[in-house]
Amino acid sequence: LSEIDIIRDLSPDEMDWVASITTMTSCERGRVFYTPNEMGEVLFLLKKGRVQLYRVSLEGNKLVIAILKEGSIFGEMSLIGQGMYNTFAEALEDCLLCVMSRADLERILMDKPQVAMRIAETLGKRLIEAQSRLEDIAFKSIPARLASLLLRLRQEYGPHITGFTHQDLAEMIGTYRETTTQTLNDFKARRLLDIGRKHIELFDLEGLRRIAEH
Repeated sequence: LSEIDIIRDLSPDEMDWVASITTMTSCERGRVFYTPNEMGEVLFLLKKGRVQLYRVSLEGNKLVIAILKEGSIFGEMSLIGQGMYNTFAEALEDCLLCVMSRADLERILMDKPQVAMRIAETLGKRLIEAQSRLEDIAFKSIPARLASLLLRLRQEYGPHITGFTHQDLAEMIGTYRETTTQTLNDFKARRLLDIGRKHIELFDLEGLRRIAEH
């Protein structure tokens, strides 16, 4: 549990207490474990693996809202202003999740105010990231969107970005796989990056930043 952002400052005894009042569950790769039809409030703390949050339009088009890594929180919990809003959650890897009910979270917030501060920080950061992505999709060209995404992924994964297919990247910027592949090949021809199977290595960050600004 010490790897989860919102409770990483708790003492070992406090960690044990949190573990005793919550439920731990595993989820295999590829499983959609949360859908818009879910009822009730639940908060997930991602202890291990990666999770993809996405929405599907009436036409069947998929838009990835976020790729969450170990330590992230997500779910439906009005108490902290956290909602899924017609969102699906899918395990991109085998995952281990800590599941909190509203009652669990209320007990933690009452006894451990530092957790409330961590939650506020986490959700504030996520809101800023969501606004940035929305602006990219609304106002930027496909190359600019893709360059912006690659630069954001670099902040998390470093210059060697792994684990993402061209389809994954396309769904994250709201376009088609073919368009994403063509744009990546153009970036490669300009020596901005190199492409492998589920692997992208960034070379020219300044060049990508210039593209991302337009």
